[in-house]
Amino acid sequence: MSARPTPADPALRRAYAAWIVVCLVWGTTYLAIRIALETVPPMLMAAIRWIAAGTLLLGFLKLRGVAIPTSGSWPALALIGILMTSFGNGAVVWAEQSIPSGLTALLVAAVPFWMVGVERLMPRPEPLTPQRLVGLLVGFTGIVLLVWPELAHPTGPGVIAGAAATQLACVGWAIGSSYSRRRQSGENVIAAAAVQMLFGGAALLVVGLLAGEWSSLAFNLRTGTALAYLVLAGSIAAFSAYLYALKHLPVATVSLYAYVNPVIAVILGTLTLGEPFSPRLAIAGAIVLLGMVLVRRA
Repeated sequence: MSARPTPADPALRRAYAAWIVVCLVWGTTYLAIRIALETVPPMLMAAIRWIAAGTLLLGFLKLRGVAIPTSGSWPALALIGILMTSFGNGAVVWAEQSIPSGLTALLVAAVPFWMVGVERLMPRPEPLTPQRLVGLLVGFTGIVLLVWPELAHPTGPGVIAGAAATQLACVGWAIGSSYSRRRQSGENVIAAAAVQMLFGGAALLVVGLLAGEWSSLAFNLRTGTALAYLVLAGSIAAFSAYLYALKHLPVATVSLYAYVNPVIAVILGTLTLGEPFSPRLAIAGAIVLLGMVLVRRA
């Protein structure tokens, strides 16, 4: 594992800036996924997203003269890509077919607990202090309050299957993140991310074709724009930022993006869909921020 930067290290400041990008951008992707699913089937949509992002990113890096990971590192990068993009993102996309975006955000907000749990099983685990655990619980309480109406009155027959899919996504994401953090390599983080995207997208493409999704693939301006946003912002910018933050910040801190995402989703719904911003939402947001402060101070 690389040495942890000191508070004055510019790499640490860049890592926090990258984490903020992850929080803001991934909070908007739930809406973009929902829009893209209007005409694009789930596995092919996720496959197109990651393959396009990886291809564009590798092309840009080649033009800049950045070294691309050699074939010797591909098996490890393929494993990370399948865990984090195929399972971690593909299962979330599949779940959003049957469960509301708010409930999806809540269920995915369990990822900090999965990440901390997986971290405890790894060699040289990061310490889980009582204050850090309390912060995680406080933040999760805020998320529950945020989406309680949807949680208390789930609709549709696919809710249980969708909920199970989100937890499969959390497990894959947690294992892939922990392995990525510990993997020793001198590769450029962004170049490694691009290769991971390609392998993860290829796995999703195979699943989509085997599921017969090709015959229902269609685009319009609305869904095409949403997919383009997922490629450029959700994958190229935010996923690369996530891997950079993961290299320099504690797992418990990085995983807090999953608490911020539902808050961003609610704000986005208020601004774009005219949804009311109630006192409950304000209180929930404050509780989430309190939990983040506790984890960060720990």
